[in-house]
Amino acid sequence: MNQEIKTLTISIYTENNIGLLNRISAIFQRRHINIESLTTSQSEIEGVNRFVIVVNITEDQAKKIMGQFEKQIEVIRAYYHTDEETIYTESCMFKIKSSLLFEEPQIQNIIKDSGTRIVTVNKEFFVLEKSGRRNEIESLRRDLNVFGIMQFVRSGRISVTKEEMKITEMLSAFNNQ
Repeated sequence: MNQEIKTLTISIYTENNIGLLNRISAIFQRRHINIESLTTSQSEIEGVNRFVIVVNITEDQAKKIMGQFEKQIEVIRAYYHTDEETIYTESCMFKIKSSLLFEEPQIQNIIKDSGTRIVTVNKEFFVLEKSGRRNEIESLRRDLNVFGIMQFVRSGRISVTKEEMKITEMLSAFNNQ
């Protein structure tokens, strides 16, 4: 029994049906598991979506909920992976008053040093975009917070596995039914 709590990335490959998100979140809710982030998009196979959900649970808990996910009619397959088994990133955007870009030279250094990209600049505000690990994004947020952030948004995790996943063949077979 592996009882150590880990950050796990759960990938759920599904048909795109209404109400599935509610049923997936209910599985976590019944077990009092908090979802750290959730992203959904089309997968590598047309007509098949992929949920990427980050949770802090034990591998034993993960194994149990994989079975619950796969009982859902629209779920084709569910997997979980540790951080060491995946390549992952998040994205964020910051909206900041334009005057600060010119009045605070420190902001220009923060932008340059953090690898942040300026998306747009107008008279009232400018928007920054950054992709990276959550700790990098949080560090940037702390640095910019000193100057005042008008708006901030961060995406959920997106990830791919380091090892080849056999899901592509399974999804191809599913798609050709």
